[in-house]
Amino acid sequence: MCLAVPGRVLDIEDRDGTRMATVEFGGVVKEVCLEYLPDLRVGEYAVVHVGFALQRLDEESARRTLELFENLGLLQEEFGDPDEPDGPEGFGRSREEARR
Repeated sequence: MCLAVPGRVLDIEDRDGTRMATVEFGGVVKEVCLEYLPDLRVGEYAVVHVGFALQRLDEESARRTLELFENLGLLQEEFGDPDEPDGPEGFGRSREEARR
């Protein structure tokens, strides 16, 4: 299943003319394209689907949705590594790895 998941923008940079961000999804960190939301800023939340930020979201809605997804096991399903279904390694980079 592919979900649109809310995430918080940690940093933004231009990569060869494309606006990209490091985005955290409840502890999971991924790279996301911001071309559909060119005015999104660090600290704001967006709904992300297949690597693209699609819609701005308020913090409370984002936190509630992430909590619900986590409780239902949908974050693991969405971000998990099929070879490591129960391990945190399957979620992508940790917050600490993203900051290095």
